[in-house]
Amino acid sequence: MKQWFGPWIDQPFHAFGTAHLIMLVIFSIGMIGLWLSSSRIKKGTRIHDWIRWVLFFLLVTCEVSYQVWTVANEVFSPAEHLPLHLCGVASLIAMIGLLTYNKKLIQINFFIGIAPALLALITPDIPHGYEHFRFWKFFLHHMAITWASLFLIVTTHVSINRRVLFETYSYLVLYSILIGFVNKLIGSNYLYLSGPPAAATPLDYLGEGGWYYVHLSLLALLVFLLMLGVYRIGSSLR
Repeated sequence: MKQWFGPWIDQPFHAFGTAHLIMLVIFSIGMIGLWLSSSRIKKGTRIHDWIRWVLFFLLVTCEVSYQVWTVANEVFSPAEHLPLHLCGVASLIAMIGLLTYNKKLIQINFFIGIAPALLALITPDIPHGYEHFRFWKFFLHHMAITWASLFLIVTTHVSINRRVLFETYSYLVLYSILIGFVNKLIGSNYLYLSGPPAAATPLDYLGEGGWYYVHLSLLALLVFLLMLGVYRIGSSLR
């Protein structure tokens, strides 16, 4: 049990190793399954309710268990372990969205809950391999975030358009400004505003200084535009 829940690293994570690839396959199966089954899991059906509560349980369990793990192992730090990264925010919004079906929250999470979590799954910033709690928490949590974001879109009548895109982007800019102050106050790197993560990601190619922020803003807008394009293509095929 100490091996699974301890704070030390005795089995490092290997990017695109067997365990990583298996997680990506499971994630892909879930996304494809939700898409292909969208007409049969509309709101009000038994399978819809079952998936809804499984996703909600996964999101809550992953977030709470992680906070408990950090406290129990005396490694908790406000600069590292608060749910202030984009995926953390998307997780909290997804939980509320699954409970309330609030239209605005579903629209926001379409943009911030799919692409960022997908990138995290492809380029995980974790130190532990599959024989550790953090490995499973990381992958299950990010898969649940993405699945929940897609689930809320394909099972409701909420629509996505350019107005929603720019509104969500405005929220993200305002949130980034707020988190910028938080980062300076507690020495954190939430939203990776102070620099890219340790894992190799596209953020490594955004430059330094002021150009890093300019390119980060443009990258976020480009991702939002791509998400809108994917939504329109998907809607035309349904």
